[in-house]
Amino acid sequence: MRRRELIAGLLGLGTVGGGAYLATNSETGSVEPFELETIDAPGSEAGTTAIPERGTVSVVKFFATWCTTCASMMPEVRAAHDEVGDEAEFVSVTYEPLGHSVTRGDVAEWWREHDGAWTVAHDADFELTDALGVAGVPTTAVLDEQNRVVLNEGGYKTEEEFVEAVEGSRV
Repeated sequence: MRRRELIAGLLGLGTVGGGAYLATNSETGSVEPFELETIDAPGSEAGTTAIPERGTVSVVKFFATWCTTCASMMPEVRAAHDEVGDEAEFVSVTYEPLGHSVTRGDVAEWWREHDGAWTVAHDADFELTDALGVAGVPTTAVLDEQNRVVLNEGGYKTEEEFVEAVEGSRV
């Protein structure tokens, strides 16, 4: 049984790695932008956005409405956004299957309850999620002005870690 689990895990890693390879420009190591649906919530309008945006530092925070760590990080993200928001584009992304047990309205309500004030988007097809190799939430990715990944880590992040990543990503 363990052998099957090992093989399945290796195949899964290969799939994620292959997706990341295909989604990045192998010559520059940059991530190509993906068009994601945005959700009508505080600081966010319904529509679409390209993530990451070339020429802008992008802070991409992957979250889920059921994730207690994601909820507890929101004050840290908010403080970092308030401090360096004019130097970077902040986008929080969920890949929850909206329309099933969670609706867009649920995400907007969670956003309001946790004081979100920047763009919130949905990665329905897991394109950005796969490109960045995101395996769980919370995950934070910071991309520089050339869309090169300078930070891509799971787990709790502090305001200082967000600010340092943005300041360290300037070209």
